[in-house]
Amino acid sequence: MRLDTPLTRVLGPPTARAFASKLGLTTVGDLLHHYPFRYAKRGDYSPLRDLREGDHVTISGRVLRSAFRQTAGGKFITEILVTDGTGKIVLTFFSKNINLAKWQAGRVPEGTESLFAGTVNRFNTTLQLLHPEVLGDEDAAGFAGQLIPIYKAASKLPTWNIAKAMAVVLDTVELDDDPLPADLRERFHLPPWREALLAVHRPESEEQANAAKERLKWDEAFILQVVLAQRRKALELQGGVPRGGTLGGLRDAFDQQMPWQLTDGQLEIGKLLESELARSHPMHRLLQGEVGSGKTVVALRAMLAVVDSGGQAALLAPTEVLAQQHLHSLRDLLGPLAMAGELGGSDVATRVTLLTGSVQAAARRQALHEIASGEAGIVVGTHALMSEGVEFQDLGLVVVDEQHRFGVEQREALRAKGSHPHLLVMTATPIPRTVAMTVFGDLEVSTLRELPRGRSPISTEVVRTRSDGFRAAMDAVLAQVSQGRQAFVVCPRIGDEEAKPTEADRRPALAVLDVVDVLRDHYLPAVRLDVLHGRMSSEAKEEAMARFARGDTDVLVSTTVIEVGVDVANATVMVIMDADRFGISQLHQLRGRVGRGEHPGRCYLATELPLDSVPGERLAAVAATSDGFALSELDLRVRQEGDVLGTEQSGSRTSLRFLALDDVQVIQQTRVAATDLVAEDPELANLPSLRTAVDALLDDEHKAFIEKA
Repeated sequence: MRLDTPLTRVLGPPTARAFASKLGLTTVGDLLHHYPFRYAKRGDYSPLRDLREGDHVTISGRVLRSAFRQTAGGKFITEILVTDGTGKIVLTFFSKNINLAKWQAGRVPEGTESLFAGTVNRFNTTLQLLHPEVLGDEDAAGFAGQLIPIYKAASKLPTWNIAKAMAVVLDTVELDDDPLPADLRERFHLPPWREALLAVHRPESEEQANAAKERLKWDEAFILQVVLAQRRKALELQGGVPRGGTLGGLRDAFDQQMPWQLTDGQLEIGKLLESELARSHPMHRLLQGEVGSGKTVVALRAMLAVVDSGGQAALLAPTEVLAQQHLHSLRDLLGPLAMAGELGGSDVATRVTLLTGSVQAAARRQALHEIASGEAGIVVGTHALMSEGVEFQDLGLVVVDEQHRFGVEQREALRAKGSHPHLLVMTATPIPRTVAMTVFGDLEVSTLRELPRGRSPISTEVVRTRSDGFRAAMDAVLAQVSQGRQAFVVCPRIGDEEAKPTEADRRPALAVLDVVDVLRDHYLPAVRLDVLHGRMSSEAKEEAMARFARGDTDVLVSTTVIEVGVDVANATVMVIMDADRFGISQLHQLRGRVGRGEHPGRCYLATELPLDSVPGERLAAVAATSDGFALSELDLRVRQEGDVLGTEQSGSRTSLRFLALDDVQVIQQTRVAATDLVAEDPELANLPSLRTAVDALLDDEHKAFIEKA
């Protein structure tokens, strides 16, 4: 029996089908890599106080009371009260005859310690497990070691059934082909693979289990780093056109006309991008920096170098509002350098062209002509850039702004319009998967840490809706408006759509079209209010933003369409309604829209939830710091790494069982070792066991992701 042997050949079709449908495990290798997430000692109890309604759990506890009674309808209820020393839970069984009720009550007598598995629900105020699975004597005899492995289980597939299946596999599978080369095991003092697998599933002590986890953690990191090293090697071998620029071209002209001096960080990263663009294989880099730290200028200088080299650059934005902002910003920065063929244009000028889904037919035809002919050296757009019929003359660089708003497939669709173009992705606050991919080495990363010059500080406060704190927030808006300044009020919903189902006892999220009426009637009656949301036409959105930018609107009530790219220096206050319904990165991006001028900014995070609740504490953490990188780490802890090799954005499914982002030493060790190994043997021809492990890690979805990422 091998790792790729189907479980149907080992466990029988019905059991194998249960493993496949309940846990997604179909092969022997899948099952062996379904590691215990904790171990229970007899006499040790798992904390019942942490149980949540709806969780499918395995608990360890002692029976305090076991009894049955007959209901008014003639049925019988058996109730078994269990404690773990931190809390209590009731195991409830319904039956139609007294003999079954007696058996259920006597199955686990008072004083018995056992394991129980089921789904947590609530009856009145009491937590209960309804018809739970109970670890019987026969199952208990199978746990020969001192520690009982507890596996992620499912309904009708409790942890002890998983342990029995694991025992069958461990006793028969061939585990002699260690994926790690012997010299690496010796250098880093790692036990053999077979020994580690047996120890993690059948530990005799916590020390033995921990040693096994360290070896398996090393495997996860190393195999992943081999995959990434192979990808980097393939990129080096991929043909590309050098785009390092020329002397006396657009970039030099832009540098000469800039009214400010580039920061040290911008200069350093600019030189790095110039050197990588000049290579004959594609650049693949992430540029991260605080809100307003000057990423756009760095990207523009890279785009100008590509244009100087005879190519084109595409700037991909997630929304039409942001695309419009980028268009105006780039044209303002370039001035005559963006006016090729126009009166007053520079001799070395190019064109900056916009293409979005709402561009009208005549303007679209003109834009497509400028893109195809090469007249447009810089093309700004949304997803429309990836549509059929958009042809570039020579796409040399793709710049993706707020890259977490795009899927890998979308990014690749745009890159496919060129011949292996360079790639630069930008973000102000990395989301967890981005952080994970960066730390694990898929993207080369550059960071702008300097705060932007001339930016005023932003203070943040958490307030409860319908409280004196919220009234104070509205008074602050009125005070700023009375001094000639402006404000944003941000809501999770638009209001013309059906509200999505929400958690029990929670109202639907607040909506722009409802909140604007409440503000007008109760809080801001004499203030000029306007609305902005994603379902407005492109013209209506642009007009609303123009009114706000001119100062014709005092308060803009909006959805998150203003999250990025909106730059109105006179806006000094923001109130975010139902702030607990936004992500940490979103909150940080949103508040970056105020305090962009000479006056300090203030942001109020309004929530209906208690401030001492978990969401309230999360909002307090956001309010406590304006450091986007610290917030990305907080976001990571809240949401987990996500599937580092896959496409999911949060931590519900992951390829990694033991490796975490704080295992920096292991990641660094394996990155160096994998890079050296792949340099000598790119196809792993001399390491068949490692090649098998890599193939096992990379299913079709993951292979596609690595190829496109």
